[in-house]
Amino acid sequence: MLKRMAITALLLGASLCAPIKGEAQELPTPLIKGQLTQGGMVIGQLQDAKKVVFAERELKLSKDGYFVFGFGRDAQTNQQLKWQSQDEQWHHLDFSIAEREYQIDKIEGVASKYVAPPEKVLERIRNDAKLVRQARANNSERTAFLEPVYRPAVGRISGVYGSQRYFNGTPKRPHFGLDIANKTGTPIYAPISGEVVMAHPELYYSGGTVILDHGYGITSTYIHMHKVLVDVGDTVKTGDVIGQIGATGRVTGPHLDWRFNWFNERLDPQLLMIDTLASEVNTNEQ
Repeated sequence: MLKRMAITALLLGASLCAPIKGEAQELPTPLIKGQLTQGGMVIGQLQDAKKVVFAERELKLSKDGYFVFGFGRDAQTNQQLKWQSQDEQWHHLDFSIAEREYQIDKIEGVASKYVAPPEKVLERIRNDAKLVRQARANNSERTAFLEPVYRPAVGRISGVYGSQRYFNGTPKRPHFGLDIANKTGTPIYAPISGEVVMAHPELYYSGGTVILDHGYGITSTYIHMHKVLVDVGDTVKTGDVIGQIGATGRVTGPHLDWRFNWFNERLDPQLLMIDTLASEVNTNEQ
């Protein structure tokens, strides 16, 4: 027997060219935290559920019933969460997420080898992409995704999530991160605790790259690093230095490109971020 619950949750009165900030959003039960918008991440809680399913994926459940999922840049506005209770009955929540409009970025001065890569580097690019996919496929038991997310570096926000990019006039994939520009060598701090699942000094497009696993399919990525200061298998806490801002890979100047994922879905870091530098947080109080 299927018990049905249909609730529409809409975000009103917000500019969707930029992250949605301000007053807390009221979420439909069993969702408890997050943003119902393209690029958003949502945490829910069902203490008596046997299974929870979103986007045809069975979600991990913590001992307290917490789960997490997210929406990609171009996610459909109509979504559904399903769960099975201890009495074997299935329930579902139908809800809507906000559709966003994205800006267009036209970037000149990009080295031609990054706009039209020569044949000799294509295999390297494919191998790089495979390594990144493997790192983001983690579905660990870690529950760091429940923690607050802080700013990972000092600097000017020079690029935002979702923007359609043109390099030297050539259309390329959208930008999936938040860019923080500052001089080479500026420290990059872990904005949330996690385990290092990638620490590579030089991927073709992203240069020095670190990926942190926060559990249940949530990962964060830090690219274009001047120096990578962690190793695979390291455990980091909020505020630990993981590297330095640089200008490696496909860039026109030094900056951090910071990304969040739920498995392969690209999330918007700025929707998650508390605008306090991670190094200023007393982790003993969290």
